[in-house]
Amino acid sequence: MSKSLKYTRNIGIMAHIDAGKTTTTERILFYTGITHRMGEVHDGAATMDWMVQEQERGITITSAATTAFWKFRDEEFKINIIDTPGHVDFTVEVERSLRVLDGAVAVFCAVGGVEPQSETVWRQADKYKVPRLGFINKMDRSGADFLSVVSQMHEKLGANPVPLQIPIGSEENFRGVVDLIEMKAVVWNEEQFGVTYEIQEVPDEIAEEAMEWRMRLIESVADADDTVLEKYLDDPGSITNEQLMGAIRKATIGLKVVPVLCGAAFKNKGIQRLLDAVVSFLPSPLDIEAVKGINPRNDEVSERKPDASEPMASLAFKIATDPYVGRLAFLRVYSGRIEAGKQVLNVRTGKKERITRLYQMHANKQIPKDFIEAGDIIAAVGFKDLRTGDTLCDEKKPLILESITFPEPVIGVAIEPKTQNDIDRLGMALNKLSEEDPTFKVKYDENSGQTIINGMGELHLEILVDRLKREFKVECNQGAPQVAYKEAITGTIEHREVFKKQTGGRGKFADISVRISPADEGVSGLQFIDEVKGGNIPKEYIPSVQKGFTNAMQNGVLAGFPVENLKVVLIDGSFHSVDSDSLSFEIAAKQAFRHALPKTKPVLLEPIMKVEVVTPEEYMGDVIADFNRRRGHIEKMEGKAGARIIRAKVPLAEQFGYVTVLRTLTSGRATSTMEFSHYERISDDITKRILEHASGQRESA
Repeated sequence: MSKSLKYTRNIGIMAHIDAGKTTTTERILFYTGITHRMGEVHDGAATMDWMVQEQERGITITSAATTAFWKFRDEEFKINIIDTPGHVDFTVEVERSLRVLDGAVAVFCAVGGVEPQSETVWRQADKYKVPRLGFINKMDRSGADFLSVVSQMHEKLGANPVPLQIPIGSEENFRGVVDLIEMKAVVWNEEQFGVTYEIQEVPDEIAEEAMEWRMRLIESVADADDTVLEKYLDDPGSITNEQLMGAIRKATIGLKVVPVLCGAAFKNKGIQRLLDAVVSFLPSPLDIEAVKGINPRNDEVSERKPDASEPMASLAFKIATDPYVGRLAFLRVYSGRIEAGKQVLNVRTGKKERITRLYQMHANKQIPKDFIEAGDIIAAVGFKDLRTGDTLCDEKKPLILESITFPEPVIGVAIEPKTQNDIDRLGMALNKLSEEDPTFKVKYDENSGQTIINGMGELHLEILVDRLKREFKVECNQGAPQVAYKEAITGTIEHREVFKKQTGGRGKFADISVRISPADEGVSGLQFIDEVKGGNIPKEYIPSVQKGFTNAMQNGVLAGFPVENLKVVLIDGSFHSVDSDSLSFEIAAKQAFRHALPKTKPVLLEPIMKVEVVTPEEYMGDVIADFNRRRGHIEKMEGKAGARIIRAKVPLAEQFGYVTVLRTLTSGRATSTMEFSHYERISDDITKRILEHASGQRESA
């Protein structure tokens, strides 16, 4: 490789909405020399927020990738950065980014602290075992409290946060930090807008506090390094800065500690030190264990080391449509080397694909490359059939890497094109959008003749409809949002289904006996068990019975909503030596589903959302009363910095347009966040209303 992988960092920047992720990324680009002008989110000029919708709304919607270089102690490091969205509707972007990153920077607001979406992204990082740093931003804002956020990280996230710095001053007096490793003060030059800083002695008034925090830092990381532990027990003063940094790095990569820094990205304070920490403490591709996968030829576990000489293996973690180069696939290369113009194997399809061009990404600009090697993140063009989560590898040494799991959409909207021209373009546009975003699903309702798009929330669908209009020039009318209900069964039944058809010539015949019941706890989808004895149904027909039930579950018997889970035990059956075939058994299974399920006491399930509202004290009663009207269940209330935090679980069906109502109730002073929690059974009277509404819609169609 041109440079050792030791000097590469693949990191993501993740946080709750409005914690300052994109501003932090913009400052990183400025200090690393990628941009010569700082883009501001509130001006709609942030480099990483390149979509029109992002610039208008001041939020991040799609994860943008870029590459920067940073010098630390005379060595140059290459940092691949992915800036992820904070809004819960775009949680898929965080999920797929964390799957391929080696480290992450979690940004927290010094006033808001650990907020609901901070918890969500933290859980996602735990799931993929991603080492991370904490950066407490907005230290210059009124109400900023560094130590309070550190303790919230411990209580709410179950993390082990270890400050590497403590602030000098806070709110409008925030002017610098004490570096607890070097025991020096870093003070930013206000007249240069914080772009430069000076190293000074620690101010006397906080010297004692700084020494106390340094001892805590040594204590926390001593476990990870025996040399530091011995010195700590004998003479803590003899630990060198190099030994301490080595121990912090080891403990961070081992997920034992989360180093915490602070600053004010908007005022340019703290970013250089954050970059130093990224290259010092977050892992390079060499620090991560060899990636494991399954060899499709023999189903054995195989591994690939992050080395250019190993067989090539990479994962497609994002598909994007670029107006100039077409479909871009973002790839994380785990081993080997990819060259432009060469063929690779897509393991899912079993087909070879030719990569026509490779690009190093900088937001939405591309820098062409001839080849790319292990440990890097790249964008490639030329794929005919590629989906998010596909493994691309050396055709002689195939390997399937673990894919990415995505949450199911919870809300739908019916859309219809305005003109004949729009009808032709709509299908193509929806296809492209669903390729890009795995949480966006499109289905055609045969009863009403409508196209229904499903997503993670109102904002998600609003952005997608907006993109249809602007990017694909498709004008659409849209209906009111619809909740993605599900159906479930509560009883057990044994049922025999015989399917016979004589049409002159060869007929159709299948006979099955099944026991249908709710699936075992923890199982979603179809739990299928074959208990047929003595070959009463030939083995080759069993998968067709399973397929019939799987397909039938897409449309339940109450109102056509999908059935969440089902246990089907195939007990017995019979076949005809001439008339039986796979299709007959598949049809028999579908008919058994339709005839048996109404007798299993089916019920409707609805999505329940986890809602958090931060409101001034005087509006608390109104907010709680409004939740009660919405069938909400208040779970917890707590005070924070002169405001009250109300946590509740509320059915999604009652939450449409909630932000507007909350603004009215609290004179625009409250904020709310909402994310999917779970599905729950609906009471009989509300079920009746939903079923009447669904049948009314079908009749009018």
